[in-house]
Amino acid sequence: MNLSPSCQNILKIIIYPIVLYRYGTDNKGNLIKKAVVYTKSEHFISNKKIDPDALQIINRLRDAGYTAYVVGGAVRDLIVGNVPKDFDIVTDATPSKIKRIFRNSRIIGRRFRLVHVVFGAKIFEVSTFRSNEEGSVGNEFGTIEQDVMRRDFTMNALYYDPLQEQIIDYVGGMRDIKKHILRPVIPLDIIFTEDPVRMLRAIKYSATTDAKMTFNLRHKIKQSAALLNSVSPSRITEELLKIINNVHASQIISEAIENDLFMYLQPSVSAMLYERKNIEYSFMENLKKLDELNKTDPQARLGKKLFFIIYDFVTTLTDWEQEIQGKYSVSELYAKTWTECRNFVLPMNPQRRELEYAVRSVMKSLGVPIKIHPKKA
Repeated sequence: MNLSPSCQNILKIIIYPIVLYRYGTDNKGNLIKKAVVYTKSEHFISNKKIDPDALQIINRLRDAGYTAYVVGGAVRDLIVGNVPKDFDIVTDATPSKIKRIFRNSRIIGRRFRLVHVVFGAKIFEVSTFRSNEEGSVGNEFGTIEQDVMRRDFTMNALYYDPLQEQIIDYVGGMRDIKKHILRPVIPLDIIFTEDPVRMLRAIKYSATTDAKMTFNLRHKIKQSAALLNSVSPSRITEELLKIINNVHASQIISEAIENDLFMYLQPSVSAMLYERKNIEYSFMENLKKLDELNKTDPQARLGKKLFFIIYDFVTTLTDWEQEIQGKYSVSELYAKTWTECRNFVLPMNPQRRELEYAVRSVMKSLGVPIKIHPKKA
């Protein structure tokens, strides 16, 4: 059918403003808008950027009659142009049903069970929608409407449907990403008391997505920083290693210092920076070198990265020029330095051989004739 130019303009006006919504019902059964649905022309995500094995998992769940989405950080990264490290998947299928579909899977977790689907060296985490009736850390299964309210920040609360190529947004996450705002989903009065590690995620997201924290969020983090004392050393280690391996490590650590978190992550490093103001510049310059290493060689061994964390501390231990000519043998000098560095990085507990590599590398850079052992298999 041929339309006149005036009719075509009218048609454009009618079509372009259309916004898609997902509907639900309220407690009285009334139809209400629950979520905004964004199409490919609005989010620009290409399925070519999604791991094909993740797409296969979603397709098989759909074929079995379940709903399934890519969720969380992967969706956020795809929107802002970063390369996702993981593709987490959420579904309404229970863990036992997921396991029946995928022979290459295992159920993990004692309280809230998840499923790991394994493809060679790749592991995909598939979780069931969780209920928020017991807060954001309960263990009951629920609906997508409940699951979204357990997500920490709006930018991580987006669900991507690769079959329809649509983003489902219940909390304004797309809007906040575009405006570069970091906004919590969970109420501020409980978000950090339920899980203090969320404070570390906040500063990480702020640094990696160029998103500004709201005044109230930043204030709450400073007010709640001491809650990190209750976090186990193993979890602190896990979060610190994520930071050390990040291409924005220097900015994340700067945010942690500014928001009073770093003193609970690395108390000895914080004390050094506070007591020796002349070292602060050198330390931050070394962190920028760490950023560069993460960009150019992301698979570099951890010991090479820990080098930049301990370097300034090792330089303060002694007069190294005199020490080389002193009474201690190289092996004795190494043993003393390693012990000091081991205590310096607490509560972080990296692999011993990686810290050994870092200590030997720093000592060699300071003129100590010490061998650097290659990475062991």
